[in-house]
Amino acid sequence: MSTLELKVYEIFKNKLGEKEAETVIEYIEVKAEEKYQQKKDVLLTKEDKIDIIRSVYTAIFTAHIIQFLATIGSVLAIMQFMVKK
Repeated sequence: MSTLELKVYEIFKNKLGEKEAETVIEYIEVKAEEKYQQKKDVLLTKEDKIDIIRSVYTAIFTAHIIQFLATIGSVLAIMQFMVKK
């Protein structure tokens, strides 16, 4: 238990009794854990942000490569058309 938990426990113990104080502290811990579990899926970690950035850069790079290849293909097709005439 942390210092704060001990202080809160002592306050509850003096007001409610030992068993009741333990029950209240356990209840608070369970509720805090439940809230954390609910929010855990929403929160992004650094690894998640890195994965998102990496995915975006990969998509942009791939789009540029495809655009470059399409341009080269178009230029080659025009050159071939011009040579045939």
